[in-house]
Amino acid sequence: MKEETKQQFSFEFFPPKTEEGRVKLLNVSKTLGQLHPAYFSVTFGAGGSTQQGTIDTVVDIKQQGFSAAPHLSCIGSTKENIREILSNYKSQGVDRIVALRGDIPSGTLDVGEFRYANELVVFIREETGDHFHIEVAAYPEVHPQATNAESDLLNFKRKVEAGANSAITQYFFNPDAYFRFVEECANLSINVPIVPGIMPITNYIQLARFSDMCGAEIPRWIRKRLEGFGDDRESIKAFGLDVVTSLCHTLLESGCPGLHFYSMNQAEASLAVWQELGLPQQKGK
Repeated sequence: MKEETKQQFSFEFFPPKTEEGRVKLLNVSKTLGQLHPAYFSVTFGAGGSTQQGTIDTVVDIKQQGFSAAPHLSCIGSTKENIREILSNYKSQGVDRIVALRGDIPSGTLDVGEFRYANELVVFIREETGDHFHIEVAAYPEVHPQATNAESDLLNFKRKVEAGANSAITQYFFNPDAYFRFVEECANLSINVPIVPGIMPITNYIQLARFSDMCGAEIPRWIRKRLEGFGDDRESIKAFGLDVVTSLCHTLLESGCPGLHFYSMNQAEASLAVWQELGLPQQKGK
């Protein structure tokens, strides 16, 4: 039976830290929800530092009638803790998980009972069978802590072989990095959908800081143009919209399985790209 090939779209949130932030995010999810995305994902802090916030945000999204995919990182955690979280999500009607290793919190020596994301994927499958659609992370420009590109690719293969259904990439601005990564995956018989992660450009300083931390490359010509705008935020947004829209158009025309927008808990930038692309409202789950 042929798999459905319709491109799917999704948006990522992080758990708000204040009641004001929660109310704002509810409005953002309502606005983006009008696009009928396949789901909203919700991040999980280092060592589970936002664990309750993730759960609360997922509940809020579910109560609005949308599909939610909580991130679940395993570093610094125990099997019993992960088991409780999985049980809680099942009881909430959640059927999609983004399974990650996560970063080791500063000053932490005990990494817990899981070392790598593939071990978490195996555990989820052992505990819950096929209940969850499991997303994992992929790095077209290589994970910043990987020894080399080949070892990083093999790490990704282990996650897929452990039972992942699909993957979301770290954001990037060079489409060739994505195309080459997908080709290399195919050469290793990795055939799960690999959805490009998309980061709208609205704040150069913030983007540069994120990119330095996560290993996402900002091409020199983009950096120089953004630096040249200085504090002119409107010019940064206009240029960023042009760059990201062009990237998304190239990816969609190539037949990628969809797009995953890193929204930064904002609706405006993602909506602007959506409208520039002329995307229709998608009927998600």
